[in-house]
Amino acid sequence: MAAPMNMNRIGIFVAGALVVLMVASSVVFVVDQRQVGVVYALGEIKEVITVPGLKFKLPPPFQNVVFLDKRVQTLDSPETRPIFTAEKKSLVIDWLVKWRIAEPRQFIRNNGTDFRNLENRLAPVVQAAFNEEITKRNVASVLATEREKVMNDVQTRLTDEAQAFGIEIVDVRIKRVDFVADITDSVYRRMESERKQVANELRSQGAADGEKVRADADRQREVIIAEAYREAQKIKGEGDAKSSALYADAFGRDPQFAQFYRSLEAYRATFRDRGDMMVIDPSGEFFRAMRGGTLGK
Repeated sequence: MAAPMNMNRIGIFVAGALVVLMVASSVVFVVDQRQVGVVYALGEIKEVITVPGLKFKLPPPFQNVVFLDKRVQTLDSPETRPIFTAEKKSLVIDWLVKWRIAEPRQFIRNNGTDFRNLENRLAPVVQAAFNEEITKRNVASVLATEREKVMNDVQTRLTDEAQAFGIEIVDVRIKRVDFVADITDSVYRRMESERKQVANELRSQGAADGEKVRADADRQREVIIAEAYREAQKIKGEGDAKSSALYADAFGRDPQFAQFYRSLEAYRATFRDRGDMMVIDPSGEFFRAMRGGTLGK
């Protein structure tokens, strides 16, 4: 009889422990340091807990807890709509907004507990702020000189709206600025045309410079050839003069040798080619040197 009674006591103890655990789990909760705990009492916000740690509440249905992420969130531009600048040029801007919950009560009243509700309402507000800032500036300002100012001005515009949403705007950034597709194609075509025009001008200039260099080289070649020919003729003339002086001196010393030399020169000039033919009397005066005679005797 003792064993069944002990088993019953153990069963009762276990059941009691489970009941205690269930009750404890329904009244005890932990708030993470990355979260905000919102305690509801019969559908109304009873308490907002921002300090992390172990907390207590009444069991359901009297009270329940909803947790919200208090870390910085990122909202990217959901769609890229063209915005007209001050000079009526269309730009497409991709942006992002960094935000976090500042007033949990206000956030829940306006957006509930789903962050997507807030993002769906905040995105058009951000887009409208960018529209107002871009339309006051030209393309050059948006792309370069006032890009930082545009982001700061948009963040300033969003401050009041953010308070109504129960959030804080941490940062606003422009990720990309571009022309719309048809304008982009037109810009690329114009850039291509300008580059081709520059390339053609460079080619023309290069061809003109090449012709100039070739003309200068030809002129210098002609000058060098003329000077070389003049120098050659001068040297040849000096050589001919020396040769004539030597011949004259040699012929003056031995007139018979001079006549013999002239006869050999006449033979060489006459019989230069094998096909040449001449009909002449061998006993004539022309062949006297060949017969061993002396001209003039």
